[in-house]
Amino acid sequence: MRSYYPVISAFGLILMIFGLLMGFPLTVSFFMHDGATTAYDEALVVTFVVGLLLWALTRRSDRKLRTRDGFLLVSATWLITPVFAMLPIWLYLPNLSITDAYFEAASGLTTTGATVLSGLDQLPISINLWRCFLHWVGGMGVIVLVVAILPILGIGGRQIFKAETPGPIKETTLTPRITETAKGLWLTYLLLTLACGLALWLAGMDGWNAVIHAFSIMGLGGFSTYDNSLAAFNSLPIEAVTIFFACAAGLNYATHYMVIVQRSWKPYRYDPEAKYFFLVLAASTVMLTLFLYAQPEHGDLPGTFRVVLFQVVSMATSLGLTTVDYATWPVFAQLWILFLSSFAACSGSTGGGIKMSRAMILYKQVFAEVLLAQHPAALRRVKYSKTPVADNILHAVLAFGFMYMASVIVLTLLLGGSGLDLVSAFSAVIACLNNAGPGMMVVGPAQNYAPLSDFQTWVCSFAMILGRLEIFTLLVVLTPVFWRK
Repeated sequence: MRSYYPVISAFGLILMIFGLLMGFPLTVSFFMHDGATTAYDEALVVTFVVGLLLWALTRRSDRKLRTRDGFLLVSATWLITPVFAMLPIWLYLPNLSITDAYFEAASGLTTTGATVLSGLDQLPISINLWRCFLHWVGGMGVIVLVVAILPILGIGGRQIFKAETPGPIKETTLTPRITETAKGLWLTYLLLTLACGLALWLAGMDGWNAVIHAFSIMGLGGFSTYDNSLAAFNSLPIEAVTIFFACAAGLNYATHYMVIVQRSWKPYRYDPEAKYFFLVLAASTVMLTLFLYAQPEHGDLPGTFRVVLFQVVSMATSLGLTTVDYATWPVFAQLWILFLSSFAACSGSTGGGIKMSRAMILYKQVFAEVLLAQHPAALRRVKYSKTPVADNILHAVLAFGFMYMASVIVLTLLLGGSGLDLVSAFSAVIACLNNAGPGMMVVGPAQNYAPLSDFQTWVCSFAMILGRLEIFTLLVVLTPVFWRK
């Protein structure tokens, strides 16, 4: 047991910090007199005290965190933290089951945005604030935030950072020290969030809605203060602001950081994912606009373009906010925007899915194999950003692609076998694994996940966390060999 003391101690610190974060909605609830203050009082005390006990009992361990510890700490954080994150919601809504409360909190922290709640506009401001604040905290990752703090307390952070962050950031750091890297990313994240909130307010949202939706948009989460999401505002300026900042959140935050540091727009031009990201969005918008416009029930061209552009950007980035019930669209259009959530977001963004960088490498590898089948003697190396992809990275991407598809199949079969229709099961798995939120049929944009059974809800909760940790981080911990000495 002592071998796990460093992990337990670090997790205790994370819980204490997380408990203190509850002070934000607690303060809002207190001054707004919205009736949820007691729920936050109790949740904050429980979370902080549990974290304090875990840290106090194991803090004397002098061993530093290793890579293996990083995987365990990250997995434990994302699996266990929702238990404490759900407390304010569960305590305020006593009729909410533990299963549904955990699902709601996991959906918030993993930035999925799937919900089991209805009557959102009747909830206290602080509850909706907490739900969307979870998006913001989980967007860049609780661990990355803690990486900037734990070294001050004598705990190394590089192993945690590597286990948490996706894509190219794993291989390169933006600054010589990992702490400075984490701080730089969070500063960028904070600045963009402030800009998003201000823009939403100027576009016509009231102050609290602007703050709440800024958290949701920059975390690419999808929770809203209304059951019908952004359709409740019916505002073109608000939709335009949302599209702009959703695209910003869908790009690599390392690129944003370099733009700020260099005071130049060139990093956007040299980002290998960015041009494909916008190309996919543009092509999908044009194609679906023409496709839907050809259907007699879909109105004029500008109106069709407006709703298509928003839904394409929202689903491709895995934001999940909606302005229309796209369940009324032909199945092809629904499947297409759901498909976009699987790969369009860039690595190092707050989006979900396999990420554009992996999709590019997979495509180029398939093309190379086709060429090799025609010309067996040809020598063709897969390149990313004009640099040959190392064999170990290529193998890792191929393995990730296989495990992604295997996860979709296994989880869909589990939901289907439990009684959910196949379309709803498949779309729920894709939406949760990609952290996108709404799916099709039973879990469509005009519905929510409340009709699911407890077993189905737990499967979806697992899918959210599996997708947020990009599959391998969690699977490594679940393998028997990981626990052998």
